[in-house]
Amino acid sequence: MSFCDLAVSGVAELQPYVPGKPIEELQRQYGVRDVIKLASNENPLGPSKAALAAVALSSKEMTRYPDGNGYALKMALADKNQLAPEQITLGNGSNDVLELVARAFAGAGDEVVYSEHAFAVYPIVTKAIGATGVVAAAKDYGHDLAAILKAITSRTKIVFIANPNNPTGTWIAAAEIKAFLEKVPENVLVVLDEAYVEYLEQQENTIAWLQDFHNLIITRTFSKAYGLAGLRIGYAMSHPEVADLLNRVRQPFNANSLAQAAAVAALGDDNYLQQAREINAAGMKQLIAGFEKLALQYIPSKGNFITVNVHSNAAEVFDDLLYEGVIVRPVANYGLPQHLRVSIGLPAENERFLEALTKVLGRGE
Repeated sequence: MSFCDLAVSGVAELQPYVPGKPIEELQRQYGVRDVIKLASNENPLGPSKAALAAVALSSKEMTRYPDGNGYALKMALADKNQLAPEQITLGNGSNDVLELVARAFAGAGDEVVYSEHAFAVYPIVTKAIGATGVVAAAKDYGHDLAAILKAITSRTKIVFIANPNNPTGTWIAAAEIKAFLEKVPENVLVVLDEAYVEYLEQQENTIAWLQDFHNLIITRTFSKAYGLAGLRIGYAMSHPEVADLLNRVRQPFNANSLAQAAAVAALGDDNYLQQAREINAAGMKQLIAGFEKLALQYIPSKGNFITVNVHSNAAEVFDDLLYEGVIVRPVANYGLPQHLRVSIGLPAENERFLEALTKVLGRGE
């Protein structure tokens, strides 16, 4: 007997999500001591002082369960985004919220639509609940909204759209998304995954769309621009009835007390967020200049990462970079076997990566 025969339909077909290689693992396996990690789209600044202070204060009550309703954080999010607290669902990172949407609104016999080259979690949560994933062909490495619209059928329950998209960094103009929402049947939920939205130079107030599109769910995270990836805290904003249903399948205490406290503090730290944007913009220019010097094609990105075509087997280049103490991310599992995704680091980290890449590719003078 195989235990795969006992598993829920679709689970046996899944491949586990592969995170970026931890620094400690590289040090242990390769014996490399001086390591930089540009693999997981983390904020190179580290957490803000305000967030660290909030964590220190909250840690004194670690013996207590967190507020299962997340009152303080929901109130802070509601105030910042001009929403009712009843429209917010907290999660153990935004990945958790994406899974809640799938569990609450789809199942066997239903279809979930997402784009080619889109975030790996979408097919994972779809197959895990026994639903059928429908992949719409990408356009210029990004979402083709016309193709996604054509993929919607009477069996479609959910559409996932990442904007900016991970791992390609592509972005769709707000007017295009709004026009798309106007054409989607009201009984199909559209999840607008905005994990990297804080890095956009000009941000459309997509949250205001919730008043007109009750089938819209917007997900965001504190893991990227706010520098709290290790604490795992994200959230969804939606119609109150949708939020109520999501909270019915949410695990109790899925947002821990340290994460909630840090997130509240981070929301009020505009100076830190601006600094994160500036570091990211400068680092993006630095990497682009390096790629152009090496005559490497790249996908223009609106996130805190950039995906570059190394014009060879990217898995081999990734391995060679590990020996140089540099961790990036191969994206063959996204249908991009010649590309590497590189997170924006501090100036010295970006320069070291470019030097290592030049050496590995044999492009040095």
